[in-house]
Amino acid sequence: MFARTYGATTLGLHGNVITVETDISNGLPAFEIVGLAATSVKESKERVRSAMKNSGYEFPMRRITVNLAPADLKKDSAGLDAAIAVGIMVSSGQIPAEKCSHILFIGELALDGCVRPVTGVLSMILQCVSAGFQTVFVSRENAAEALLCNEITVYAVSYLQEIIGHLLGTALLLPAASDCSFQDEPVYTVDFSEVQGQFTAKRALEIAAAGGHNVLLIGPPGSGKTMLAKRIPTILPLMNMQEALEVTKIYSVAGLFHQKTMLTARPFRSPHHTISTAGLIGGGTIPKPGEVTLSHNGVLFLDELPEFPRSVLEVLRQPLEDFVVNIARVNATLTYPAGFVLIAAMNPCPCGYLDDPDHPCTCTSGEIRRYARKISGPLLDRIDLHVQVERPKYDELITEMPQESSADIRRRVIAARLCQEERLKSYGISCNAYMGHREIKETCGMTKEAQQILHQVFDKMKLSARSYDRIIKVSRTIADLGGAAEIRDSHIAEAVSYRNTLQRM
Repeated sequence: MFARTYGATTLGLHGNVITVETDISNGLPAFEIVGLAATSVKESKERVRSAMKNSGYEFPMRRITVNLAPADLKKDSAGLDAAIAVGIMVSSGQIPAEKCSHILFIGELALDGCVRPVTGVLSMILQCVSAGFQTVFVSRENAAEALLCNEITVYAVSYLQEIIGHLLGTALLLPAASDCSFQDEPVYTVDFSEVQGQFTAKRALEIAAAGGHNVLLIGPPGSGKTMLAKRIPTILPLMNMQEALEVTKIYSVAGLFHQKTMLTARPFRSPHHTISTAGLIGGGTIPKPGEVTLSHNGVLFLDELPEFPRSVLEVLRQPLEDFVVNIARVNATLTYPAGFVLIAAMNPCPCGYLDDPDHPCTCTSGEIRRYARKISGPLLDRIDLHVQVERPKYDELITEMPQESSADIRRRVIAARLCQEERLKSYGISCNAYMGHREIKETCGMTKEAQQILHQVFDKMKLSARSYDRIIKVSRTIADLGGAAEIRDSHIAEAVSYRNTLQRM
């Protein structure tokens, strides 16, 4: 007898509806799963058999063939167990076929019939809603995530018996109730008001937050580079619903979503310098998201930048330029979003005290050059703001003068972002960092004085075309913060001042 049930898997950040076709025929007892199933799916044969028997149901001792369609799509999720088990019970006559029509089953089965959670449920649910499904059974642990989509009826179960009992009508379940909400205001434990002094660095980070620009903080040990970097999420604009949904999908697929509400705080990722290339950009037989994707719509902080292997740093070139990362593997080629703000920090030399008036530098000129060369020119070229962070003076540390709070800075950042959104909405982008050459040419008007200064700077500093574009983008952000319609000479001068470090290195 033939039966058709439905499950789901993920490929990258996208969900896929899987049609589970089950056929039971006469012959020697056998259980085969076809349809480009990965090892985790092929192993479901033993899980399903034991789960059915231990739940009190009959496992047919006949020839069982399960086809997972479409056959050209790699299936790599144990979440198909529940759909396979229900398909076998329908095909063997234990459940009427009409009871399972257009219902989705997502869950891994334990040997005792327990339904375990799987990753990527939100992506699966969104795709299933698009395909017209109205009912889904998921593990109780996945219910809150499934309920983030309010266009489908969710039944939360802990055991296979609950699914079968509901389908047979012997023990009806109530739909899971949603207690999820979109919290607009995340709570932060740090604030810029705690940072004494450092006005130049604060200004640079405000510009970075307003325009989505990348920053390199250079300074001696203890100057506050890490403290400043950890506070930049507090001045970034709040995520809108679309951004929050993107981030939640990413963390769900990565297996890092463990809460009942949608993620609303912008990500802040700070990987150790021993991270591998696969850990940074993503990897695996079917690639999983790496740190650049987990930082999407948030901040990627790389402390002690020269300590990262050069081969690892070089893979940042594409995401810093295109805001996506393409990962090619034998089984799949995937594109993950990588629209993050890069905040990098480093010492000026191996000992950390180059040009420090209070500590003599113990490094030779050769050591300083080798240290600087650990970061390639093309990578530095993609970092918009290079900021010298000085050690705070004693008087700055003990002052009782109130410092500007993150909320005050964020208000200016939001005002600048609103200007950018209005100016760039016809191009489908929302901030200055995403502008290409066409957008720069059409939206970044300059005064004659600004054009003259930029011309002089271009010739004197021998800038690349990329540096030229990035100076204009930073200048446009500075103008937005000041409420100026055109880029002025003062805006260009300030933007250029953040490129001087590149020349020295």
